[in-house]
Amino acid sequence: MLPPLPDIMLEPLVRAGLLEDLGRGGDLTTNAVLKGSERIRVSLRCREKGVLAGLDLARLSFHLMDPSLLFERLKVEGAHLEPGDVVAVVEGSARSILTGERVGLNFLSHLSGIATATADIVASMAGTKARLCCTRKTLPGLRAVQKYAVRAGGGISHRMGLDDAILIKDNHIALVGSVQEAVARARKAAGHMVKIEVEVDTPDQLQEVLAGEAVDAVLLDNMPVPVLRTCVEMINGRLLMEASGGITPQTAAAIAQTGVDLLSVGWLTHSVRSLDFGLDFEKTL
Repeated sequence: MLPPLPDIMLEPLVRAGLLEDLGRGGDLTTNAVLKGSERIRVSLRCREKGVLAGLDLARLSFHLMDPSLLFERLKVEGAHLEPGDVVAVVEGSARSILTGERVGLNFLSHLSGIATATADIVASMAGTKARLCCTRKTLPGLRAVQKYAVRAGGGISHRMGLDDAILIKDNHIALVGSVQEAVARARKAAGHMVKIEVEVDTPDQLQEVLAGEAVDAVLLDNMPVPVLRTCVEMINGRLLMEASGGITPQTAAAIAQTGVDLLSVGWLTHSVRSLDFGLDFEKTL
């Protein structure tokens, strides 16, 4: 079971979402239509096949509106869902539940979409040693929860931020003048716990990396499968190998079969399709 992120990390995100939705006057519709005394039981139901992530943010969207609401979790993070599966039930004030509904569903749908897409690619790579990881291409403010959703789907995280590791990319090399000089400067500045990775676009650039000062990993960027195979043979297990650039569910299996260690995919977090959830009325209390 995936360990949950603590509420102290999630509350600011949910609070900001609720404040955005409430605007300047609160929930005009619910406040106008309901008396305020109505109590109901509702279910959070998945409309399509997928993988669950983000249920704690949904819980907080209700509890920040009304701590007295009963929220009963029925599925764990990372659970595989079928259409019609109920992931949680909520009981209490109808006014509070309806006001918190949209923010909770937004988080739940978005993060479950990430987990679902991740799980689909992970399944396509079965039988290889490769693992799927996400990147820093996350929506501002949502990086921690989006990367959590990737883990719920069976993936892992690349750097959480610029301060995690050194990744020397093409622009760094262009400004410095050579791979060797960029690596030498990085090695001099890096602490003993900091890993160094270099991005390369061609086998010739890779040869330059292999001939120079030792690094920990190499990012093989936007390479066709035959070129990836050539690079994997050149590296021969000496470095961690990451493939990146234009990876899709249709191409992931072939890329994984080249022998690389990692596939990094940016669209998992920046443009994934949400999973469809709804809040269904069950009964009055």
